[in-house]
Amino acid sequence: MNLPAKGLFITGTDTGVGKTVFSAALLHALTGLGVRAVGMKPVAAGAVLQNGRWANEDVALLGAASPIQAPTEWVNPYLFREPIAPHLAAEHKGVAIEIPRIAAALGELGRLADVVVVEGVGGFRVPLGDDRDTADLAVRLGLPLILVVGMRLGCLNHALLTAEAIAARGLKLAAWVANRVDPSMAAYDENLLALTKRLQAPLLAELPWLASPEPQRVARLVPPKSLSHLLGLAE
Repeated sequence: MNLPAKGLFITGTDTGVGKTVFSAALLHALTGLGVRAVGMKPVAAGAVLQNGRWANEDVALLGAASPIQAPTEWVNPYLFREPIAPHLAAEHKGVAIEIPRIAAALGELGRLADVVVVEGVGGFRVPLGDDRDTADLAVRLGLPLILVVGMRLGCLNHALLTAEAIAARGLKLAAWVANRVDPSMAAYDENLLALTKRLQAPLLAELPWLASPEPQRVARLVPPKSLSHLLGLAE
């Protein structure tokens, strides 16, 4: 299958805005379109010991949603036990997060799949070291971005600043997702409209607040036509 992009980079306005669930849902939605996709979490912080191996919940969720099973070192090049900022976790472990290593892993995954869904860590500019952050990673990978906006008080500023930072790096904001993480958010519709007017990218999906946001259920909220258009599959 000829696709204009071998991947999509999923970023967010902050941590805890639903990037992982949406990334997993996107994998299910892509499979439904007949697209062979695989998930990637370049950097994950926070792991528990399972069957003698350290495992991260986000990586496991992406793996479960991926129809293609790939080597862990490609799917998740960096895993840290401490659930803290990745550059601090790396420093405590005495390692450096190297962007070329992540890019090489993406290249390997790209040979296995039509599309690699790459989930970032935290927001768009989370430090990965003294002189690099996730924005630098996004630049190196060169993939179109999807911004997951956590719909709650303060989201307007967070979303617009993130979009501005993406544009400043010369990257393409391909689409955005409104994820209602606060069920009691005041003036939700007005905030959604404000972002729709101001973000220079189409709204790919609007996700309501869900007590149990399971990826398969969320995938059904991603319009197939919009996703096809995003991938250049629409006629």
